Amino acid sequence: MEIILSAAIGILSASGIWLLLRPRSFQVVVGLCLLSYAVNLFIFSMGRLTPGAPPIMPKGGFVDPTRYADPLPQALVLTAIVISFATTALFLVVMIASRGMTGTDHVDGKERSQ
Repeated sequence: MEIILSAAIGILSASGIWLLLRPRSFQVVVGLCLLSYAVNLFIFSMGRLTPGAPPIMPKGGFVDPTRYADPLPQALVLTAIVISFATTALFLVVMIASRGMTGTDHVDGKERSQ
């Protein structure tokens, strides 16, 4: 399971960085989303992979710490999802305004001939 999760994080990170370096605005937005998904998966995996475990310790007495999931990464990922949604919405508004002013969707505002 850890190898699959590590591979997914690596593929999402590599794809996100590659798309961030593209000249079109939409590709940059998708790259930012993929990169934020990779970071969210990484933070979530730091809370230990414990399927079927409760997110908090039961009340009273000592409980083995490997029998419950850490709630902090879950809270961090939930907050990061909300922040990335707001950032993506803001970036899309700026991208639409830039397209209206420059007439192109290239990041630097210049069309490139290939």
